[in-house]
Amino acid sequence: MLGSTVLEVAIGLTFCYGTVALIVSTLQEALAAAFRLRANTLLAGVKSMLNDSRFDGLARAVYQHPLVNPHADGTQPSERDMRTRPSYIEPAHFAIALVDSLWKVPGDFAQLGNAIETIPDPQVRQVMRGLYGRARDLQQFQDMLAGWFDNAMARMSGAYKRRQLLISLLLALLLAILFNIDSIHLFRTLWQQPALAAHLHDAPGALDPAVFDALMALPIGWTRFPLVANADFALQIAGWIVTASTALFGAPFWFDLMQRVVRMRSTGTRPEETPLALRVEGRIAATPVP
Repeated sequence: MLGSTVLEVAIGLTFCYGTVALIVSTLQEALAAAFRLRANTLLAGVKSMLNDSRFDGLARAVYQHPLVNPHADGTQPSERDMRTRPSYIEPAHFAIALVDSLWKVPGDFAQLGNAIETIPDPQVRQVMRGLYGRARDLQQFQDMLAGWFDNAMARMSGAYKRRQLLISLLLALLLAILFNIDSIHLFRTLWQQPALAAHLHDAPGALDPAVFDALMALPIGWTRFPLVANADFALQIAGWIVTASTALFGAPFWFDLMQRVVRMRSTGTRPEETPLALRVEGRIAATPVP
């Protein structure tokens, strides 16, 4: 009985946490698409990398390049086109766009050094000068520029992920409060009534009405409002925080864990399907139910 209760509690908790994480990730993707967070983060990274905060120098020239921001009509981008910024730039394409922005009339590789000396920003000029001095030909120079871009975007990606984790935590906390998904109350109720999670068999692949029906069958939701500021309310806040923190692991983690726990439960016979057993001389002799 103890093992069955533990498994049912684990299944109920993991299903709840996985569904919350799935809802949070869906909302987060919708917000990222609506506010173009990836494109804006990429643009901020390029502007910081090229020291072009006003977006009127090298960064703008790179974004006007067809390899970075292609256009259907084949003409140079207008102000309206510049608002549709890319969410990803291939490092090799960035290197070519940067070289083309500096080197208006390609010729001998030795002449590229003269174009680098015309860069107004001293820091960018020093970086480009150092890479140019170490390159033997144009291809190697472009490879070095691509590596420089990769390193800069890796740092920007780390900052973007940290910001997204904070957004995930805030969304999960808001969701936990709205639906009163209290982990402590959920654990206590499932421990006392493990049959509440017995209907959960398969992890859902997407958000649909069946997922919400299964979620609402668990002991969550509001039963009384307004709240009273007492010890129970403090415990409820702690339960919300625990629920919100579980969303940081992501939906794939929880649903994979749930599938493992469900397989563990299915290895043995369920209590209602177990035949009558009689203990005879220290052995279990199964007797079929008439």
